[in-house]
Amino acid sequence: MKLSDFDFHLPEDLIATRPANPRSSARLLVASGDAVTDAHVFDLPDWLRPGDRLVLNDTRVIPARLNGRRHRDSAQGPVSAAIEATLLDPQADATWAALIKPLKKVKLGEEIQFSDDLSATLDRVEDGQAYLRFNRTGEDFDAALEQAGAMPLPPYIAAKRPADEQDKTDYQTIWARNSGAVAAPTASLHFDQALMQALKARGVTFSHVTLHVGAGTFLPVKVEDVTTHKMHAEWGKVSATAVEKIRATKAAGGRVIPVGTTALRLIESAARSGQIEPWEGDTDIFIYPGFQFHVTDALMTNFHLPKSTLLMLVSALMGQDRMRDVYAHAIERKYRFFSYGDASLLIP
Repeated sequence: MKLSDFDFHLPEDLIATRPANPRSSARLLVASGDAVTDAHVFDLPDWLRPGDRLVLNDTRVIPARLNGRRHRDSAQGPVSAAIEATLLDPQADATWAALIKPLKKVKLGEEIQFSDDLSATLDRVEDGQAYLRFNRTGEDFDAALEQAGAMPLPPYIAAKRPADEQDKTDYQTIWARNSGAVAAPTASLHFDQALMQALKARGVTFSHVTLHVGAGTFLPVKVEDVTTHKMHAEWGKVSATAVEKIRATKAAGGRVIPVGTTALRLIESAARSGQIEPWEGDTDIFIYPGFQFHVTDALMTNFHLPKSTLLMLVSALMGQDRMRDVYAHAIERKYRFFSYGDASLLIP
């Protein structure tokens, strides 16, 4: 499998920079059997059956993008430099791995002031990766970060506009509760309370799992032979309760449908034995054509970047030729792409 097998041309004007409002008014492309149907997310209950189970990622996106300054005395007097930091993940030693721009402007042990309440020192640099030690921890850190930070919008949106206060609502699911992600499980952004009520009335059930989506989700694939690509690792957990409900759904003939590639990657990580088991840890599972699915019966997901691991994942579920046709249809009908874009329901 070559990287070029997963390439396609996407017109720039189809990249969404704001979500649909209300959330469930986004368009929904349904690929079922050989058919492709144009619908809306609020039509989702019509495509599901009583007894189907949606698996939802309940991770909470932290406002991980910080703008600050470092101050230094020089021979010419006090000088300062603007520093941008994007938090990646917390470490066991209470530091945070972070992307710092420009890293060369900060010395080891030097303080960066992000707000009156929040500052950090550069603790160390390992293999080009910066690690910050903040002046606050626990709930105090969370509160200060909430005030000082901005949502870490994906690069293709951040290149078009800066994050603002509206993104703190838009880039968060309505069921987010476990803080730790630096990117949203974007298929879940289409759900609002009205849709949840309609799904419940239809007899659809829900299970929550947690996968803290990392910035690595946006890393490009750089190898031509995609099977040699090394995935980034992300922490996740599938509880015993979720496993019990998912197994019961399967046993009763219902379908298990993850909402988003993050939920799918997690439940399939927990099922490599052939049956889903309670699971917690880091997963770097890479799903590409030829992968054997043990839990997933269908998938709701957004439209993904060319040559991305997520496009490879949906191609594994549906087949490469099928996904080429689906994406060609989406582009022809001007579906909106990527994190704030429209959705698809993929039923193999």
